[in-house]
Amino acid sequence: MKIITVTFSRCILKSIIVRYRFINYYLCDKLILMSIEVLNISKSYGAQKALDTISFSIKKGEIVGFLGPNGAGKSTLMKILTTFITADEGTASVNGHDVNVAPLEVQRSVGYLPEHNPLYLDLYVREYLSFNADVYKVSKSRIEEVIKLTGITPESHKKIGQLSKGYRQRVGLASALLHNPDVLILDEPTTGLDPNQLVEIRNVIKNVGKDKTVFLSTHIMQEVEAICDRVIIIDNGKIVTDKKLTKLVSEETEQLIEVEFDKVIDASLLINLPFIKTYTNTHDNLWTLVFSTEEDMRPIVFDFAHENGLKTLQISLKNKNLEQIFREKTAKN
Repeated sequence: MKIITVTFSRCILKSIIVRYRFINYYLCDKLILMSIEVLNISKSYGAQKALDTISFSIKKGEIVGFLGPNGAGKSTLMKILTTFITADEGTASVNGHDVNVAPLEVQRSVGYLPEHNPLYLDLYVREYLSFNADVYKVSKSRIEEVIKLTGITPESHKKIGQLSKGYRQRVGLASALLHNPDVLILDEPTTGLDPNQLVEIRNVIKNVGKDKTVFLSTHIMQEVEAICDRVIIIDNGKIVTDKKLTKLVSEETEQLIEVEFDKVIDASLLINLPFIKTYTNTHDNLWTLVFSTEEDMRPIVFDFAHENGLKTLQISLKNKNLEQIFREKTAKN
């Protein structure tokens, strides 16, 4: 039997590695192309390290919330992914295109809405979108499609400077969608909007995200809970959490109970409660009790009050939400 040995040159091997670096192989023999792949990205501004060996990947069709305190490195990473700046170390890819090797291909693949939405206020809405359509070399018919998609038809006859902030954000989103990108990168898209505008923009993002990958930065936790499938939390340039939203919340085994007694109690009594972790006197006779168990502790607290000659004026279970989890993950020691 003849054994055939295949030898690849270093050049061919490098080509294969680059071509398939961002494809994950699964046991089910299916190939899933990652829309965004970040590997050991670091970036510093002088002595300040904005990103410290960040790594994650996002599959096609995912809507991912990117959370972190101010200065955590969110905008820096988004600028790297959209080729506005380069990383000091590591690699990143969008739709299989390396941000350093093929920046133009990355830009064609991405719709980017930066935190401070840059618009020409003296241009009319259609005039502005027509200008950007020429840049992207897309059909003028696409302008009407994105106007309808983002819900700016009623205001499309106006100059951008005459629009409310909510509609200006819609124009920025319409511009980001002109070339029908596979990936949307949105940096604080709802900053400064009133509650009605928040809901409107949130619905627009959710609608356009049905067939696209969305990487969304925001400080509004309700927005993430309403839109996103997955949450990545960054703090001091490092990822501290990367999980599916449902899993992140369901994994929390701590239970918060808010209870108001009819009179002052000695705090030392509370230490006798089973599974008690912390107890805080929040106001007058109102207490916040934290238990390290999934068991409903309200009956236990009720019995505790009765045994100690107390009445419970109110008692309620407060499940942990994303905001509480975020604060814990990014709390300063």
